[in-house]
Amino acid sequence: MTQAHSSQTSQNATFEQLGLIPELLARLTELEYVTPTLVQTGTIAAVLEGKDVLAGAITGSGKTAAFALPLIQRLLSKQSTSVKGNLIGTLVLVPTRELAQQVAESFKSYAKLIKPRVKVEAVFGGVSANTQMLALRGGADVLVATPGRLLDLISSNAVKLGQVTSLVLDEADRMLSLGFEEELTEILAKLPKHKQTLLFSATFPEEVKILTDKLLSSPVEVQLQSEEKSTLTQQVYTVNRNSKTALLAHLIKENDWRQVLVFASAKNTCNRLEQKLEKLGIAAQVFHSDKAQGARTRVLEGFKSGEIRVLIATDIAARGIDIEKLPVVINYELPRSPADYMHRIGRSGRAGEAGLALSLISHDEYHHFKIIEKKNKFRLEREQVVGFEASEEAPLDCPSREIKPMAAPEGMGKKKRKKVPKANAELWAKKP
Repeated sequence: MTQAHSSQTSQNATFEQLGLIPELLARLTELEYVTPTLVQTGTIAAVLEGKDVLAGAITGSGKTAAFALPLIQRLLSKQSTSVKGNLIGTLVLVPTRELAQQVAESFKSYAKLIKPRVKVEAVFGGVSANTQMLALRGGADVLVATPGRLLDLISSNAVKLGQVTSLVLDEADRMLSLGFEEELTEILAKLPKHKQTLLFSATFPEEVKILTDKLLSSPVEVQLQSEEKSTLTQQVYTVNRNSKTALLAHLIKENDWRQVLVFASAKNTCNRLEQKLEKLGIAAQVFHSDKAQGARTRVLEGFKSGEIRVLIATDIAARGIDIEKLPVVINYELPRSPADYMHRIGRSGRAGEAGLALSLISHDEYHHFKIIEKKNKFRLEREQVVGFEASEEAPLDCPSREIKPMAAPEGMGKKKRKKVPKANAELWAKKP
């Protein structure tokens, strides 16, 4: 991707110089937004001019404001706050329920001083569709939606996309990795041919490149991943698998961390880890798709407020959690995808705040972590914690030993065990 910033902006631009109206500037002052981030500087003026935008930026770089602020201003210029029926002015597609709620709340916050009121709604699975259908009566200026629930509402005639003037694909890579390609194709076919399209993605695999070629017309391209100065420190500790939980508890207690996000690869691992930490005197909560939406919302609010010290989550949280000054993210288990590794650790070190990302890897994960390093173009020194050192050879109970041919139990024919790739069940279990 080539980098191209709007000619009317510079890295030292102020929000006023980017062309935002007084009401938005006043709200940004209330929110204590002082200087635009690089992605905001490269994007806002282009969106105000009605151009398509293709933007790649690290997580926590302020991209929601980069599209929400100018789109709110464009809604006013089109007087689309008088949308009637079940029509939509601006559509924002996101991959998860939590991100839908987060983006919708951001739109509402930025538009707080705008008159007449900008109507913003969020729709996603896991909760009653009837409530969302009622909220959409009279249409909406901005609709933030997960693809599956949006199609459900379209089929129920609760919403129509025929007058959408702006489309945002937020976290495009995540939507495709979660298997939303067919849903996206169906939704895109229902949208007007002529519209402004903004695509934001942390990574750009081949599927995303194909999507951008199909959707965008002469877009302004903003690629800032290599320009943002990272405030996140990464470390990796090698440890025997059966000592991981004890090391995790030791690190939390030794450093007196009060807010820690721990990632595991499966729901049952989260549940077991919660119980083990409880026995070691550390209260924790789990966050995964088996939790009802209401319970997930309460847990997330408790974690954000500091009431919950440790949150154990599957990759469903890698894009949906936005917490200012989250100090520590820990990979208890590695994600299947190297891209998901970056999304996980991006929960910390956001918006210039200092952060720490730790990965606890056992012998069976050494090779996969090398792949993660290679794909993401970094290399970390392997460290150890005194008292929890990894043995030179993999222990007998290490999973990497279990994939070797073993004698069949008595009474059974001799069969070789096949090596089965460890699936990230959470990614494919259910769609938002």
